[in-house]
Amino acid sequence: MPTYTDNYPLAGQTILVTRAISSSSQFRKMLEEKGATVFELPALEITPPSSWDGLDSAIAHINDFEWIILTSANGVNYFWQRLEKAGKNQTDLKGIKIAVVGKKTAQVLQEYHLQADFIPPDFIADSMAENFPESLGGKQILFPRVETGGREILVQDLTQKGAHITEVSAYQSGCPKEMDETILDALQNGIIDMITFASSKTVRNFYTMVKAQCPHNTLSLFNHIAIASIGPQTSATCQEIFGKVDIEAQEYTLDGLVRAIVEKVRG
Repeated sequence: MPTYTDNYPLAGQTILVTRAISSSSQFRKMLEEKGATVFELPALEITPPSSWDGLDSAIAHINDFEWIILTSANGVNYFWQRLEKAGKNQTDLKGIKIAVVGKKTAQVLQEYHLQADFIPPDFIADSMAENFPESLGGKQILFPRVETGGREILVQDLTQKGAHITEVSAYQSGCPKEMDETILDALQNGIIDMITFASSKTVRNFYTMVKAQCPHNTLSLFNHIAIASIGPQTSATCQEIFGKVDIEAQEYTLDGLVRAIVEKVRG
């Protein structure tokens, strides 16, 4: 017969989630369903880009492209927003294939009645060029992306294989200016058992926010807190900033991260 800990393996764990406001509620629910107490400190602020010109121009000439690459839910949402503003819809994308990174991005795309034609293995951008389903030579590809701070390796890899990439700013992600004082109190008083990170940017922003409030012995706050990462890139940044990674998802998704956390807590 299932015990309480079987049904709620994270009971007694207080977990801090650092995703952007728009993305945190689903992850919070997943953790709470496993019995965790969840605090949220959004370490990413998603805003429109400094200019829509690049994206709007690309949408005006959308039939020049053979593929569109979307690497995040934010990319999908902002791309669609501008597509509709230009008076276009799904029918204007007929004949154009769409590649996405991650299950979540594919799900958001489905909300607009569009199916991804390609999702790279491991759900990471770095494996896209290597596993692309067609020859990349001469391909015209539109890449609506974060304005600053994104990884450049994807564009480099695709270009190296002969693709012509048009990069346009679709949104911006920055570090929030303020930090909830109750979160700082929870960190200082040893209430938080674990902090989760779903991107390198959230790691850096989170540390910047905490250091601004607690400039002395900042790292000592994390001595007894487990650091949980969604995948290798995020883990490398955790290692760089905190000097440790206690949990890493084997499948680089939120589901995978929850599974890894449960396995670690169960021991």
